Amino acid sequence: MDACGLIVEYNPFHHGHQYHLEQSRLTSTADCMVAVMSGNFLQRGEPAIIDKFHRAKAAIDAGVDLVLELPAVYAVQNSDLFAKGALLTLQQLKVDYLCFGSELGDISAFQTAYENFSVNKKAYESTLKKHLASGNSYPEASRQAYESIGLTKGLIDLSKPNNILGYSYVKTIYENDLTIKPLTIPRIKNDYHDTDIKHHIASATSIRTELNREGKMTETAQTALSSHMQKIMEEYKQKSGIWHTWENYFSILQYRVLTMSLQELREIHGVDEGLEYRLKTTAPQAGDFTSWMKALKTKRYTWTRLQRIFVHLLINNKKETVASLLESDYVPHLRVLGMNKKGQSYLNQIRKQLNIPLISQLKKKGNPFLAIDERASDAYYSVVDNHSRKDLRLQERVSPYITES
Repeated sequence: MDACGLIVEYNPFHHGHQYHLEQSRLTSTADCMVAVMSGNFLQRGEPAIIDKFHRAKAAIDAGVDLVLELPAVYAVQNSDLFAKGALLTLQQLKVDYLCFGSELGDISAFQTAYENFSVNKKAYESTLKKHLASGNSYPEASRQAYESIGLTKGLIDLSKPNNILGYSYVKTIYENDLTIKPLTIPRIKNDYHDTDIKHHIASATSIRTELNREGKMTETAQTALSSHMQKIMEEYKQKSGIWHTWENYFSILQYRVLTMSLQELREIHGVDEGLEYRLKTTAPQAGDFTSWMKALKTKRYTWTRLQRIFVHLLINNKKETVASLLESDYVPHLRVLGMNKKGQSYLNQIRKQLNIPLISQLKKKGNPFLAIDERASDAYYSVVDNHSRKDLRLQERVSPYITES
C-alpha cells in the first residue's frame, strides 16, 4: 500500500479541500491519503475556529484515511519551518508522495525555481539581508530577494501565498534529501485571501469571515460547506459556546502583557528588536484585539508575525526552548488524531519501520514537543465555558477518532 501526504489546516474543511483530496488521490494514484494537520493554533498565528479533534473527524469522514497532528512548535512558524515539521513527519510515515495546491499547478516550475535558487543562493541571502536592514518585514524582504534572482517572474510567482508554501515544500524535500515525490494541483475558483464567498468552492478565510461576522451558520456559509461539516461546526459550538477567534483571548493576552516584566516579554519566542516596549505601551489603551493589532502593526511587524507572537505569548513559549527544538532534524513522535480502517492498515504496514513513538493520546509526562502541544490545548480551551472545558480537554487522553469506513 503506497501513500500520498497532504499538509493541511482544514479551518474549516470545505469544498475546496474535498477537491484537493480527490485530485491528490487521482494524481498520485496512492492507496492511502495521509494528512498532517496543524493543531489548535495555525500557521498564520490564529486559533482554529474549531478544535483539532473535530477538524480531524471532519477530514476522516470526508475521505482522508489518516490524520496526524503537526507539533505546535512547527505549526505556528514561517513557511520554511512549517514545511520542515510537516515533511519530516510525512517522511517518518514513509509516504511516497506529497500533493499540494498552488496558484501555478505545475510541479516542474517549482523544481526549476529551486534549481535557480540553489545557483543564486548567495545573491538571494545578500539581498534579503539588505532589505531586512532597511526595515522591511521578512515576507517583503524575501519577496524582493526572490525578485532579484528572477523568481517572481516567468513560470512561478513567489509572491502568491500557496506558491510560497509549495516552494517551501519542494525546497525542504530537496535540501533534506527526502524520499517524497512532490506533486501539485491548481487552486481553483478563489484566492487564498478572499474575504467574501463567491462560489461553492470558497477560501477558508471567506468562510470564517462570514461565520464570525454573523455569529451563526448562514445560508451563504452553507453553500461552501458540506452538510456534514456544518453539523460538526454546530456540534462544536453547542459544546464550547463559541467558534474561536482572537477576540476571545484578548483579555488574557492583555493581562499577560500588563503583568509581565520587560525581561519576561523579551524571553518569549518572536519578541525581538524592542517589540516588548511596543507591547507594553499599547496594551493599556487597547479596547479589543483588532484595535491592539492595528496599534502594533508596522512595516517590519506584519499582522501574521504579530499573531504568531501572540500565540507564543499565550502558551508561554520561550526563545531558548523553541530554538533548541527547531534545530532538530527529526520529529520526536507521531501523534494520531483520527483514522479509518485503511489508515489503520497503513499504520500496521509501516509500524515496524518506525523509529519514533506512535502516540494516540497524551500522557502526563511527555517530551518537550508534547509539553508545548499540551500548553497550546490548555490555552485554546481556556476561553470555553467551564461546563464543557473539562470534557473537551479529556479528548487529549482518549483514543483517536476511528471510523469503520
